[in-house]
Amino acid sequence: MEENQSLWRYKERILQCLILVYAWETVSAQIHYSIPEEMQKGSFVGNIAKDLGTEGKQLSDHGLRIVPTIGKLQYFSLNANNGHLLTSERIDREAICGEAEKCILPLQVMVESKRKLYGIEVEITDINDNAPHFPPGEQEVKINEISPQGSRFPLPEAQDQDLGMNSVQSYQLTGSSHFSLDVKKGENGARRVELVLEKVLDREEQSVYDLTLTATDGGDPVQTGTTQIQVIVLDANDNAPVFSQPLYAFTIEENISKGSTIGRVRAVDRDEGIYGELRYSFKKATKKDSQMFFFNATTGTITVIGDVDFEISSSYEFEVQAEDYGGLFDRAKVEITVTDLNDNAPELAVSFLTNSINENSPTGTVIAILNVEDRDSGINGEISCLISQILPFQLKKSIGNFYSLVTVDALDREQMEAYNITVTATDHGTPSRSTSLIIPLQVLDTNDNPPLFHQSSYVSYLLENNQRGASIFSLKADDPDWGENSNIKYYIIQGQIGDFPLSSFLSINSETGIIYALSSFDYEELQEIHFQVKAQDGGSPPLSSNITVTVFILDQNDNAPEILYPSVPTDGSTGIELAPRSSEPGYLVTKVVAVDADSGQNAWLSYQLLKATEPGLFTIGLHTGEIRTARPFLDKDALKQSLVVLVKDSGHPPLSASVTVTVVLANSIPEVLTDLSSISTPADPQSDLTFYLVVAVAFVSCLFFTFLLVLLALRLRRWKNSQFCDSGSLNFTGVPVSQFVGIDGVRAFLHSYCQGVSLTTDSRKSQFNISKADYSSTLKNQLAGDIKDPVNTTDDLNLNSGDLIIVQVS
Repeated sequence: MEENQSLWRYKERILQCLILVYAWETVSAQIHYSIPEEMQKGSFVGNIAKDLGTEGKQLSDHGLRIVPTIGKLQYFSLNANNGHLLTSERIDREAICGEAEKCILPLQVMVESKRKLYGIEVEITDINDNAPHFPPGEQEVKINEISPQGSRFPLPEAQDQDLGMNSVQSYQLTGSSHFSLDVKKGENGARRVELVLEKVLDREEQSVYDLTLTATDGGDPVQTGTTQIQVIVLDANDNAPVFSQPLYAFTIEENISKGSTIGRVRAVDRDEGIYGELRYSFKKATKKDSQMFFFNATTGTITVIGDVDFEISSSYEFEVQAEDYGGLFDRAKVEITVTDLNDNAPELAVSFLTNSINENSPTGTVIAILNVEDRDSGINGEISCLISQILPFQLKKSIGNFYSLVTVDALDREQMEAYNITVTATDHGTPSRSTSLIIPLQVLDTNDNPPLFHQSSYVSYLLENNQRGASIFSLKADDPDWGENSNIKYYIIQGQIGDFPLSSFLSINSETGIIYALSSFDYEELQEIHFQVKAQDGGSPPLSSNITVTVFILDQNDNAPEILYPSVPTDGSTGIELAPRSSEPGYLVTKVVAVDADSGQNAWLSYQLLKATEPGLFTIGLHTGEIRTARPFLDKDALKQSLVVLVKDSGHPPLSASVTVTVVLANSIPEVLTDLSSISTPADPQSDLTFYLVVAVAFVSCLFFTFLLVLLALRLRRWKNSQFCDSGSLNFTGVPVSQFVGIDGVRAFLHSYCQGVSLTTDSRKSQFNISKADYSSTLKNQLAGDIKDPVNTTDDLNLNSGDLIIVQVS
């Protein structure tokens, strides 16, 4: 049976051990050490670096340190070289934990490299460093001589701040055989010592007994304490005082003012006289109790004389005694409970802090580790810790009263570059108390934004003939990043303009974005330039964006009108146009054709007749350049009419060109020559020059006449259906001489005075559109006129015969 019980106890102990191991493993990263009290300063406690797995040659890189606790003495220090936990103060278990059975000093160790907090528990074990001791002075016990044998009288108990076997284990009484000692162990483990009367006393035989009471603890080595007890034998007093109740319980609030009365105890003695007078006194009261309360010996009133602080002591317990002058007494117990007031605000301390964080840091990044303490207890010591603003941060509770401040959302420096995080710790007392702490945090920039231009595309205008190096316009891009990440440089993306690279025409200031022209542009050659500009920041890696730029070259009035018809002869002569004398008003004599290389308003041309031999005889269309007769020809009108035509554009300032047109009033060239020969040549200093001009005109006319014969022979095959072929009465053995002598080839003949000309131009192209109907109609009119066509097969025209001189005034 005993073996079964022993086996069962063994299994029960193993199960308890397993439960303790499992419970230990569930504690969040707790490391437990145990050391005895009163160790010398600098004594080894444990190897934290090894237990946390951070030992190595680079131990300092881990940032291993002890996190200080608010308002508490630091009993331990950490050797940063080897990671050993050492004692930094003398540790007195009794001073720290008092009568607590288990004394544990918690501390927290921070591993900054991991940003993690570890809890450490150091258990302080008791040593027998305190000897039992009694209240100071000689103890006095008064016993009435009529006390019966076996009467019991309480003796002062020895105090020993040690625990367990190191505390008081036994008492011994010496000095007289009339008394013995009875020690009883109470429910709380305390030993109650009573003096037992073994023999009846006789005051007349001996009125005083001197006894020695010795208290012994169970430590190794054993320590003892003694006190002297004087037993005074009193005369007979048959009624002892009696308290109204065995236990007096009072409740007071902490911070009660000094001098306040807590309550009163009362005892009654039915004796009269001196044996009925009572004296009240403390019994079994500690020094702390006597310094906190005053017990009136006459009235039994208990008064506060010290500073009552719940955080120092939440209750007081002691005994009071009422004794008459006959030596009889009674004792009662007094319990004073201190209620906690919310008189302490929470305390916040920063154990770890980083003042800056990258904006691309992942969520959950630890910014700070805070330690929150409240010296109140109960609901007054319960703390809620929160962030007072709506911010992308959160407080997460760690070990004990430690909180970690972490990020919960992505940070964007461009939206918020700095935070002042207000952390508020509030207790649950009434009224509640709170403490706030402001944690500044700077958000560091990362290159997460490319430069952005102000517009989706840019259009600029530049007048042609610009100066080289002239500023065209300026681009601007913004980058919301900071520092080098927002330092923007501009580049033109290389391209081609024709056969030349874009860089030979344009350049850009990489710092300011101003675009410059490297050459002078000509609208007639280049109207617009398309290219792209890149804006790139200075981040790593850099970010960039492109924009399309269009530069339109604007036209300037830098080209004077160019007269295409009549063209200026290269031999120095002027052209001659024929106008039949029978012409009606409005007859189209010829048309001045001009173009302007400019565009727009700068190319709008107008025609003016500046000078004429017979004013009012001819008119010219303002916009068409057509020269028409204004009235019928008269006999008095000069045979040769000189017209000076001015062609002017509409630019600012306008540019112009002029041409001299000679109109001869005749039906044919022979007639012209006959009429001109009858005109006497006036004496003119320039007659020689005129003679050479006439000779040159005649020579050119002959060559031109011969060319026309060949040309018409070839073209008759193509124009079978034209009205030239329908007119059977005509025999093209001779071709009319062009009304304008000295122009280029066949075009001078085809663009005769019967033609309609229209011109369209851009910067480099022109096209003539000839009205065939007008040409044919004019030719018919010539054939049907009253004047005989001098050009036929029977005529034998010799342009070089005769001494004819044609005089032209231009």
